[in-house]
Amino acid sequence: MRVFQKISDLRDHLAGYRGRNIGFVPTMGFLHVGHMELISRAKAENDIVVVSIFVNPLQFGPSEDLAKYPRDLERDRKMLADADVDILFAPTVEDMYPRPMRTVVDVPDIGRQLEGAVRPGHFVGVATVVTKLFNIVQPQSAYFGEKDFQQVVLIKRMVEDLAQPVRVVAVPTVREADGLACSSRNVYLNPAERLAARIVPAALDEAERCYREGLDDPAALETALAAFIVNEPLAFAEVVAVRDPETLEPVHSLRAGPVLVALFVRIGSTRLLDNRVIGLSNDAVTRAA
Repeated sequence: MRVFQKISDLRDHLAGYRGRNIGFVPTMGFLHVGHMELISRAKAENDIVVVSIFVNPLQFGPSEDLAKYPRDLERDRKMLADADVDILFAPTVEDMYPRPMRTVVDVPDIGRQLEGAVRPGHFVGVATVVTKLFNIVQPQSAYFGEKDFQQVVLIKRMVEDLAQPVRVVAVPTVREADGLACSSRNVYLNPAERLAARIVPAALDEAERCYREGLDDPAALETALAAFIVNEPLAFAEVVAVRDPETLEPVHSLRAGPVLVALFVRIGSTRLLDNRVIGLSNDAVTRAA
């Protein structure tokens, strides 16, 4: 596995792969089995796989966890080498942003709702860094986890709007044994919080139950799920939303088609994201995402 920090060095190396398909997995490191699933999918579909590790300061607010975000580059490097990844791009902040950014990418209709309403500016940072990484790596395909469903929808729209020549591939969420979605932030949870975090996937199961029992009103489902989550004393639901899975627009009925149930739940000081598309078979869910 080749490792690069400098944009110019990576570009020079990738010039030797013209005509071959490059699959790209952008990450913020502290890798887990969910990331490895993205890499496995990229390896199956491409000639070359590039993984980036970059904790992007543009997507963190002033009171968020940038400084304490988990980092272990040597551990990640070994995991990637063991997975037979071709290239690791691990730039520093100085490499990516040698001077303050004056140019940003914004997808406001998607990026300022749901998680974006709770974290102002977050998705501007996401769209900007992903665009810059796409420009550097120039992949044919890029792989993202469905756990960050809003991010996937936003990046797909950004790629379409800007005519970026990248196929965005959404990969189903990988979960721990008790259903909690794999996330680098799970390491923040103390033992009591880790037990409490089970309320998040349980709320998605509750959404399925309500749907099967005939509930049709999206607002009523949101209210029911918020009430369900409040039963866990360590949990605070910041976002409970039922939306169209392709546009993230509000829906008027649970029966008009598949709907996205999106959760953004704080357990202690840790924010956990999760979601599920209901009212559709599993195969169709993957296509919709």
